[in-house]
Amino acid sequence: MATTKTASKKGLNELFHDTLKDIYFAEKKILAMLPKMAKAAQSNDLKAAFEKHRGQTEEHVARLEEVFEVIEKKPVGKTCAAIVGIAEEGAEIMEEYKGSPSLDAGLLAAAQAVEHYEISRYGTLRTWASELGLTEAVNLLDKTLGEEKETDAVLTELAESAVNVAAEAA
Repeated sequence: MATTKTASKKGLNELFHDTLKDIYFAEKKILAMLPKMAKAAQSNDLKAAFEKHRGQTEEHVARLEEVFEVIEKKPVGKTCAAIVGIAEEGAEIMEEYKGSPSLDAGLLAAAQAVEHYEISRYGTLRTWASELGLTEAVNLLDKTLGEEKETDAVLTELAESAVNVAAEAA
């Protein structure tokens, strides 16, 4: 099959780098969102979860910078439309449900949308890093993936044990 002049010759290395830039942008955006979500949250447990995740997210950014070093690239972000959209939804919830018993349930849903996006990206990046033989990157990405899954589980527990119950009771 002949290739056309417009066909791209980009391979998995380039796709890995582009996706790494995407999640780097996303993590930086999340760092900016978390204090706003913590401030908006009514539940002390939810505030604490957002504040704890902010510290973890700072570590995730640092790990991503290490992955950039592994592939000998400068750590730069590439606008991630998905995280921008999720952030806009979160801002909308904070505005539309301010003072409502359902606010925390909405914040939790937005936070879990972020977590699920991150889990997807980190899982993909870890797999590609493995296929590319980037052992150090695999370890860094796997550690973050595990933390993202733990955060998602904590948020689910918080939703099921208190936040959704409070929203429903109102």
